Amino acid sequence: MLSAITSELGPWSWWVVGLVLLAAEMLVPGFFLVWIGLAAVAVGALSLLFWDSAFWVWQLQAILFAAFAVAATFIGRKLTRDHGNTDEPFLNQRGASLVGRTATLAEPITEGRGRIKLDDTQWKVSGPDLPVGARVKVISSNGRDLTVEEA
Repeated sequence: MLSAITSELGPWSWWVVGLVLLAAEMLVPGFFLVWIGLAAVAVGALSLLFWDSAFWVWQLQAILFAAFAVAATFIGRKLTRDHGNTDEPFLNQRGASLVGRTATLAEPITEGRGRIKLDDTQWKVSGPDLPVGARVKVISSNGRDLTVEEA
């Protein structure tokens, strides 16, 4: 059945496969089938040129389709990759978003360790020894601990 359809459609069979894959991308979103569909359309374009040539056998077409699909997927991923451009650069880096803010010590800094309260969270801090109630400025973050200096 498949060979009958392919022989009837000739070089247009790859175009049909490509358009079906592109249409399937709309039904099954994920932005992946589009690259495979474009690979099928590319083989279809070559089929229009070489369909009557002796070397243009189905095995060569299948190999080219596979190669084009892999290449199109890699190129497509590179083109559509998110480069981290966001309006909130510290979205998942809560500690880093606190750098530059000032707070009041909730516990004194003794032997280089203490606590501050920023917003609704208590943070462990390191810095120079200071009494409770001193104003400090956050100068760096290493994830969950903050480094402070006297404000």
